[in-house]
Amino acid sequence: MKKVVIASLIVVMVVGIGLETAYATGNGAPSGPHYNLNIIGMQKQKNPDIGCGLGGRIFVPMEGTASGKLPTKIMLTEAPDDVTFEVIDCDGTDGTASFMLPNPDPGDGSPCTAYSVYIRALGKPFGKAKITTCAEQCVEINPISGACEVWEEVCSVESVELERTKGRQRFVNVSKELLTICALICTEWDVTTGECSLYEWQRVYLFDPALQNYFWQYDNNGLKLAQLRFYLEPTCYGPDEWACPPVE
Repeated sequence: MKKVVIASLIVVMVVGIGLETAYATGNGAPSGPHYNLNIIGMQKQKNPDIGCGLGGRIFVPMEGTASGKLPTKIMLTEAPDDVTFEVIDCDGTDGTASFMLPNPDPGDGSPCTAYSVYIRALGKPFGKAKITTCAEQCVEINPISGACEVWEEVCSVESVELERTKGRQRFVNVSKELLTICALICTEWDVTTGECSLYEWQRVYLFDPALQNYFWQYDNNGLKLAQLRFYLEPTCYGPDEWACPPVE
């Protein structure tokens, strides 16, 4: 495991400078300080005695639902501050891994993420993977106490589709897809039965109390390496881009 904290001074220095213009590089990613997370596909289950190695690494199976197997759950934990990223459990070959990252909600109601995530596919050509942000929502409460009694998984309708094509691979901004969930979320429950009586389209940030147990569902189909970079710079979206459900 490796913990990386990017100095808050850097944030002050770069606030307000657009990532896509002033900081774009030849590979599509901004220049400047960032945290690297590599999601590495493995043919066999990882030997727990080997350890995680240096840097931010998560190991996942090379095969997922296309081969009749379940996707890997990368469980997400909220960091205690705005700058800490840390791999908690690097071995996802057993079905689950764990990653800590800051709350992405800027707290001002703007259609922005407090920091940005870029991704690209590497390794041998033609490998693919799909990453979807999910959580659990309450669908049934105790009519008397109001406590939730039944939770079920809910996943965003927006996913990250990765494919390792031939040639140089460029980073793309996937902040909205990996840091928020756009889905039908239960907002009201029947006072008599306790069952959910109203689902509404909502976009919620990671760690919003409306949901619990946030995770990335990583469905691999032969991709050797997904490389993620986290930058302490916001990404903001227009009304149509931020809309939930997405504008067709």
